[in-house]
Amino acid sequence: MPRLPEDLDPELVERLVATGGGALAQKMEIDFVELSAERSVARMPVTGNTQVIGLLHGGAHVVLGESLGSISSAIHAGPGRYAVGIEINATHSRSITEGMVTGTCTALVLGRTLCTHEIVMTDDDGRRLSTVRMTNLLRDR
Repeated sequence: MPRLPEDLDPELVERLVATGGGALAQKMEIDFVELSAERSVARMPVTGNTQVIGLLHGGAHVVLGESLGSISSAIHAGPGRYAVGIEINATHSRSITEGMVTGTCTALVLGRTLCTHEIVMTDDDGRRLSTVRMTNLLRDR
């Protein structure tokens, strides 16, 4: 179980626990370490998430980034609201063929209707692999 804010909406906690962060996050073996609106961290193995020549798939970086950005935005949205992604981009800086990838998500903007997060992926030595930026629209249910 990841570290969560004490005042987190119980319905969101239940959803996160019941789904493990979603079916795709489970398939990719994403392990959520800490989750909050301001900062979230998760880890993912390279093994099982590679493209045909053995490099971590670029889309895997984006899945890890979107998972963190979406959950962080949903936490900020609060009870009775939800987050939907409206923009995402990724810049890949370095490839990786083994080990673990750590995604660290940092809030850039936490507004009433929009959230923007930057998610930096690093290898086990702390070297930047990619940078993902995601914007979510916050909506009422």
